[in-house]
Amino acid sequence: MKIKLNPDPDMVRTVKEGLKNTGGYCPCRMERTEEYKCMCKEFRDQIADPEFEGFCHCMLYYKSLSD
Repeated sequence: MKIKLNPDPDMVRTVKEGLKNTGGYCPCRMERTEEYKCMCKEFRDQIADPEFEGFCHCMLYYKSLSD
């Protein structure tokens, strides 16, 4: 398993700017709760799932099953 940034530099830049503007909370969510603090609980749960491969909600990170 490997966690890496989205290969699209424009997407990474956009999401990182959003994170900066929201104080580290997912820019794709309206609520500002600890659950949505980057790296969000949803993606941490997906990381723990041995079958999950894919992007986090805001498309910043990607979990790959292969190394």
